Order: sequence, then structure tokens, then C-alpha cells
Amino acid sequence: MEGRVVQWITETVPRLSFDQVVDRLTGLKKPFHVNYLAMYSSWIGGIITDPALMMVPLDDHLVHRGDGIFEAFKCVRSGVYALQRHLDRLERSAMALGLKSPVTRTRMEGIILETIRAAGVQDCLVRLFLSRGPGGFSTDPYECPSSQLYVMVTVFHEPPAWKYKNGVRVQTSRIPMKRDYFANIKSCNYLPNVLMTKEARDAEVDYTVSLDERGYLGEGATENVGFISVEGEFVVPRFDRILRGITVSRMMELAVGLLESGELMGVRESDISLREARESREMMLFGTTFDVLPVIGFDGHPIGDGRPGPLFRRFLALLRKDTEKGSPMVTPVSH
Repeated sequence: MEGRVVQWITETVPRLSFDQVVDRLTGLKKPFHVNYLAMYSSWIGGIITDPALMMVPLDDHLVHRGDGIFEAFKCVRSGVYALQRHLDRLERSAMALGLKSPVTRTRMEGIILETIRAAGVQDCLVRLFLSRGPGGFSTDPYECPSSQLYVMVTVFHEPPAWKYKNGVRVQTSRIPMKRDYFANIKSCNYLPNVLMTKEARDAEVDYTVSLDERGYLGEGATENVGFISVEGEFVVPRFDRILRGITVSRMMELAVGLLESGELMGVRESDISLREARESREMMLFGTTFDVLPVIGFDGHPIGDGRPGPLFRRFLALLRKDTEKGSPMVTPVSH
């Protein structure tokens, strides 16, 4: 009986030729493909614009071991925001993993801009992956002959307007934080982050924020958190145990300009307890896609008066101005 079952299963599974696979791939269209604009693959050796062909080898350590790093950044009105800072962080992550890029930084920047041009849009989201590369299925990094670079350009979806107008709700996460060493590497091992997002969806809140074993605030699944304290300071969790976010770091720099006007009394990193978070004047989330969002409720407790605060609006204006043409933070896509 068992032998007949195995034989029946084997006979019903087609064995495809190379040409049949290519035919099936080129005819493969999925609804989500409309979001995929262009991809560069060092493995293939060029830019692909057919979403059905945007693939990574299964034996790439990026796929089966999470052995790779990534960055995500946006292009707004044909200008890439904070590109150099993202590449700086990519280099730090690569150094921590002993991972060498297959191209120079100058060449990598050129590939990114050329892939964006191939996408043919002014606004997009770019994901940059640096992997150990294909070569086997064990944990041995030395079985991979060469590292690989993948650049993925997708449609940039603006967050819904209600999040800025009405604010979002957040709760603390039960998913354990990454330990110090791994917390500061933007690796492709994002299982805890995936589980935090699932946790938020299941709890019907917008985001969750991690806690360390001492009860201090950490970070969101893909977001950093910041507060306006009762003393009027802009305070963020210490970066020694969480990823140093590009957006929140830039916001700290821009916020220094509000000290002279008296809008802020200070800008600093600190250990932040749940009590301090709940008693804060304002709570905000910072991230690549949305810049900054106001948090109006945390673990069921209202933040401030339960409405987006004045410093949120000030911060948003500063970050949006920072993405405009002519800003030192913007790299033009065109030559």
C-alpha cells in the first residue's frame, strides 16, 4: 500500500525541462507583482524588470540561514533619502558578520541609482540585500564561493492619512528582544520582528514595542520609539541594545535646533521605564516609510491628552523638509 502511494505521488508530479520552467515563469502573474518594479541581481549579472524572474537561489545562505544583511530606504521625487547613512550602516553590519561585498561602495551606489532609473518612477522603496551567496545548505559560511548583492525596487505606499491625523495605538511586546550583539546588526534574521508584527495584528493594535529583561523600552518591529518627557526633553531608548535607526538618529540631530527656541529642553538617550513612557507628554514612532507617527495610546493608557501633540507636527515638518531637493541628506537619482 505504501509503495503504491509513493509511486502514485511520484507519477503525478511533473518533471519540468529548462524550457518548461522558463515558460511557466514568464507566464506567472500574481496580484502582488504590481508592486515589484525592478531588481538588480549580481547572481544574474544585471537588472530585471519582469517580477516573475525576480528570484534568489534557494542555496543562498540568505535564504536558508538568514546569513545576510539588508537596508531599506526611500526615494522621494527622484531623490534617495539618507543613502550614505544606510550604506554606512550596511558596512558596519557587514564587518560584524565578516561579510565582504562583491562590489565597491561606489559601484554599489551606482547600481542602486541605475536600478531606480530602470523602475521608471519618482517615488519608490529600495531594499538592498548583501548575502553570503549560494554554495551549499550547511551553516559553514566558507562553502559559499562569493557574496551576492540584490537590489529590489518596489512601489512606495504612503501611510494612510488617518495615522497622522488621529494617531496610532501601541502595546508592549512579549517577544524577547535580540541580545546586544545581534541587536546592532541589521541581519536578515527577522523572525522576532515578524512575530512582533503578527502580535500587533492579532491584538488589533497598530504596533508593538519590545521590553528588555529590566523592563525598559526597546524598539518596534521595524520602528524606533521616542518620547517627549514631562520635563520637555526628546528622549529615546539607548542604542546600545537596539538598532540605531536612521530616521530617529536624524530626528535627534534636527531636534537640537529646537533647543534655542525653547520648544525642547533637551535631546538624549536614556533607559525608559513603562511608567515614564505612559506619563510622557508625547510618544512617537520613527521609521523609513512614514518618518514619524504620533502615538495616542500605549497599553490602553492615553498619551498626553490622547491626541497628536504639537512636537509631533513639528518633527514631521522637519523630516519632510529634510527629504526635499537640495537637502544634504538627498542623493539625486539622475546624473
